[in-house]
Amino acid sequence: MNKPRDLPELYLNRELGQLAFNRRVLAQAENPTTPLLERLRFLCIVSSNLDEFFEIRVSALQAEIEAGAPAIGPERMPADHLFRQVAKEAHELVAAQYRLLNQEILPGLAREGIRFLRRSEFTPNQAEWIRNYFFREVMPVLTPIGLDPAHPFPRVLNKSLNFAVELEGKDAFGRNSGIAIVQAPRVLPRVIRLPREISEADYDFVFLSSILHAHVAELFAGMKVVECYQFRVTRNSDLFVDEEEVKDLRTALRGELPSRQFGDEVRLEIAQDSSAKITEFLLVQFGLGEEDLYRVDGPVNLARLVSVPGWVDRPDLKFPVFRPGLPERIKRRNHIFETIRERDLLFHHPYQSFQPVVAFLERAAADPAVVAIKMTVYRTGVESELMEILINAAKSGKEVTVVLELLARFDEEANINWAQRLEEVGAHVVHGVVGHKTHAKMLMVVRREEDGLRRYVHLSTGNYHTRTVSLYTDFGLLTANEEICADVNDVFTQLTGLGRTTKLKHLWLAPFSLHKQVLRAIRNETQHAKDGKKGRIIAKMNALLDPETIDALYDASRAGVQIDLIVRGMCALKAGIPGVSENICVRSVVGRFLEHSRVFYFHNDGAEDVYLSSADWMERNFFRRVEVCFPVLDPQLKKRVISEGLKPYLEDNGQAWKMGQDGEYQLESPQQGCRAAAQETLLKILAPHASA
Repeated sequence: MNKPRDLPELYLNRELGQLAFNRRVLAQAENPTTPLLERLRFLCIVSSNLDEFFEIRVSALQAEIEAGAPAIGPERMPADHLFRQVAKEAHELVAAQYRLLNQEILPGLAREGIRFLRRSEFTPNQAEWIRNYFFREVMPVLTPIGLDPAHPFPRVLNKSLNFAVELEGKDAFGRNSGIAIVQAPRVLPRVIRLPREISEADYDFVFLSSILHAHVAELFAGMKVVECYQFRVTRNSDLFVDEEEVKDLRTALRGELPSRQFGDEVRLEIAQDSSAKITEFLLVQFGLGEEDLYRVDGPVNLARLVSVPGWVDRPDLKFPVFRPGLPERIKRRNHIFETIRERDLLFHHPYQSFQPVVAFLERAAADPAVVAIKMTVYRTGVESELMEILINAAKSGKEVTVVLELLARFDEEANINWAQRLEEVGAHVVHGVVGHKTHAKMLMVVRREEDGLRRYVHLSTGNYHTRTVSLYTDFGLLTANEEICADVNDVFTQLTGLGRTTKLKHLWLAPFSLHKQVLRAIRNETQHAKDGKKGRIIAKMNALLDPETIDALYDASRAGVQIDLIVRGMCALKAGIPGVSENICVRSVVGRFLEHSRVFYFHNDGAEDVYLSSADWMERNFFRRVEVCFPVLDPQLKKRVISEGLKPYLEDNGQAWKMGQDGEYQLESPQQGCRAAAQETLLKILAPHASA
């Protein structure tokens, strides 16, 4: 029998898998039972996801084509063939987005008194207000550029809103270029709410593009505006820093950040009715082909509408508000360190509050008995309560060490600024290990107690980001287990100092042992099945792409191991193939919250090993990142992880998509009206104060 790696048809492509995931997100916007403003929000999420997809994945694919790279990946698809498929799928996805926007979401919002006015719909009062707004707020910051030999085509910022204007006539200098470019500065809001006194609905909004279209002639006195078309170009945004060569990564990265705005062009979005002349002109200017052109019937950047649901006070058009729950032990005890010493604490976010974790760090910063705090930071945001607490801890004289990852994509600038602020107050800031992003989520507090120094540790599957923690599903563990704390201490020592890796008691650590341990656990189940015992694996993650792990899962399936994979996004494994993966089921759950927790269950002859991790089963996580995978040792908490983090997803028939043998996903259907949705179930169990 051929090995799986010799059969490319057994693997699915990463890029196409990412687009398929976005199709599933779009299905949330298409679902009429989803609250209307949430449908708009899901539509915006798809646009934001596609932006990053083009900035990173498509740009890399185009570079491979240009370099003549051979077919890569276990599916062995030539880059040019893959690009054509990606372009076809992306065009269909974008067309579906705008069709949904124009045919369902905008009309539905208008019926609810939330309107986005076109120029033809302005009343005289509205037109007057908009004209005044243009002259007061918009025109002073615009710089129209008429194209001629002295004014070449301007540098267009990545994802910025621009207008191509066709003109007739001559200007004051006798020039007649026929085309001008108007760039909309980012200081201008893309959506403006009209004052209530001139609105004819509860909420009347107007797009900046509509305002500029209505008054663009004011920028070209004495000339005739023939047409005006909005456009947006997406550029390669992957930063290149030769970590082996630079002496100061932070300085090098700070110098590289501006180039993100002017990378190679990868996509052109333009108004659907744009003329052939303007379209061809822009494609030539950006060096793009017809397959890179996306004509859109609406705003060229739907992601800018994501703020609208927050501006509209209509709870009936949004998901019900809920109050995150708290573990009973937290409610009963005031002393967090005593509570952790007594027994581990497990948090399931966002159903349970992140506030106890903030309070843990806050207490540590204020407690005179605490002598040191160490923390890894990957994403934390421009504003962060946790970072401010660390700064205060350092100010008060505590030993504060922060392993802050500078290369967290699109958060680089925020992290650089936090690094500077932390160092200014005396904190130790290190940036991990060259060539390996520090993606582990760890927080350690060292406290002087009666019996000596004791360590307390928080480990998590998600970032220390107080905004995303309310939107992403994640597990967090607070523990004083001496062996786990010793492991975490060793990992911090490896990250901040120099020396050979040490053998850890409980943690699986990438890039050293995580991949080996995952393979060992899978092969252990395979051997149990071959020995006639029960073999069972359940794994939940964001992505499954590593070929060696997939091959091990195929072997386990052949041996009779029952395998359930809950993979939110990209999955290169094909499920249900006779003789290969007939014992493997792949599900993807897409709902109100972004599924983000990584949970690994191995039956292990009845021991039922349960691990939580910051890592997906991808080559980058196994070999090019610092990741931790940690066991849940407390029997009661282990049962909780299984009952909350795995079982509801296996029973989900309301928001779960199941992969077929062809790699396509189908939405599960409730049997006889018995609908079960994991996220809704967990809200009822863990956040019982959710409002209807």
